Order: sequence, then structure tokens, then C-alpha cells
Amino acid sequence: MSGINKVRIGIGMIAGLVLCFGGVAFAQAPAPTQGQSTPPAQTDKDKLPASSNSLSLDAPPPANAEEDAAYKAFNDVPQTDPKKKIELGEAFAQKYPNSRYLSPVYSVLTTSYMVTNDVKKMEETGDKEATLNPNDVQTLAILGQTIPRAISSSTPNPAQELEKAEKYSKRAIEVMPTVTKPANLTDAQFDVAKNQTLAMAHSGLGLVNLRRGKFNDAIPELETSLKIDPNPDPVNIYLLGLANQKASHFDDAIATFTKCANTENPMQAACKNGVEESKKLASTQLSAPK
Repeated sequence: MSGINKVRIGIGMIAGLVLCFGGVAFAQAPAPTQGQSTPPAQTDKDKLPASSNSLSLDAPPPANAEEDAAYKAFNDVPQTDPKKKIELGEAFAQKYPNSRYLSPVYSVLTTSYMVTNDVKKMEETGDKEATLNPNDVQTLAILGQTIPRAISSSTPNPAQELEKAEKYSKRAIEVMPTVTKPANLTDAQFDVAKNQTLAMAHSGLGLVNLRRGKFNDAIPELETSLKIDPNPDPVNIYLLGLANQKASHFDDAIATFTKCANTENPMQAACKNGVEESKKLASTQLSAPK
């Protein structure tokens, strides 16, 4: 599809949005069973706050002092050092494959791989986390948005990837209303985190529909993403313009592309081209009714 491969630049922008908010994630280690130790307390602003929406593993083995120390060392690394997070997280997962802390480790690793632009590892680890903890809404939303952006002509099975992205995005939207506010967030911070996560999920659905040629279905998802996003993603503005253009809503396409083209952002040049292309199409084709 003409123009759609430009969205690959957005993968790094997702990472920027996540890190901008301090790496908030709606995931936690499984609830401890009797006689087991609890995860180390998280007090640093760079650490991931817990929420009560995650599922428990069946009788994970009791943690020991060495495992606790390894998890604490991993957890103490700030989100702004993703390479160190990956180093310690990979070592932890290899040494403690049945750990009660595996879910939060996978959750952070998913974001860290995204930040370092290792989409393959991000997807592999995110899939593991989604299986282990199907209520980790941030991981679900990150996968839902990033997977369709990463699709290229060399992707082995793009249809399967789109199905996975759709499933993850819909699951994130479904689970979000059940998420409770972590104690270390204010109501305002929690609202921002929820909206940012939902914006990613709706963006993922929008791009899935766009890649499938369902332009009229893509438009409301992308509009919702932009409406609720505390930091609107210019990639989504571009995608909304493209969806309107493909749906022959040329006036809306021109207005959307112009909004993106008038501000300095990584998609500015693509949006300027979108304005010109939409104007040309509008001069030779009839606009479709909404």
C-alpha cells in the first residue's frame, strides 16, 4: 500500500512516549502464596508500579534470597537504561525460568526491546508475557500497536501478524476498565497512563484495518487514539490522513495531513506529500459520502 511503510518510523516514537511517562506498566508479579516472600518494594519513580489486574501462576516455587537479590538488582536499574535492563532481565529469566517475578521481568523486557528497536525480541518476549499474564494491558497495547507498524515486504506471514495485533489490541481495551489505580500514582497520572495505553491499542486496531484495506473501519479507531492520547502521535495523524485519503474523504484527508505538516515532527515531510496527493485526487475523483 502506497505510503504505509512510512509508519515504521513510529516504532521508536512509541518507545519515546512510554519512557516519557516514566515506564508506567499495569502489571505485577503473581500474588504470593502462603509461606512465600513478596517482591521487593518499589519506591523509585523509574520502577514499575503494580496493579491488581494480573493473573496468578499456579503455586510458583518459593523465592529465595539469591532470587530476591537478582530481581531487586534488575528492578533497581532505571527505565532509561534499557540495555542494562535487557542484560539483567535475560540473565534472570534464564536462571529462574519458573520465578514468581517472571511476569514483571518479561513486561519490562518487552518495553526495553522496543526502546532499543529490537522488534523481533520485543515480540517474542511480549508473546511470553501475554501468555503468562494476559491482563498486562501495557504489554498488550505495545504489541498491538508495534506489530502492524513493523510489518514489511519481508515479513513471513503478515496476515498472521495482523491477527495477533488485533487480538492484543482488543484484549487491552477489554481489560483496561478492570485495572485498579496503583497506590503510587495520583488520579491524574493514572488517567494519563490509561489513556496512553488505550491510545496505543486503538492505534493498533486502526493500522490493522488500514493494512487490510478496511479504511472506513480504520478511521474511527485512529480518531479515538488521537482524541485520548495525552501526547498525540504524529504517526497516527499521518495514518488518519491516509485512511481518509484511501476512503476518498479528501477534505478530511487534506485537513488531517495539514495539521501534521504544520508542526515539526518526523512525519512532517510525509504529511506534506499527503496534502498534495489528496488535493490532486480531489481534483480528479468524487469524494465518498461519510
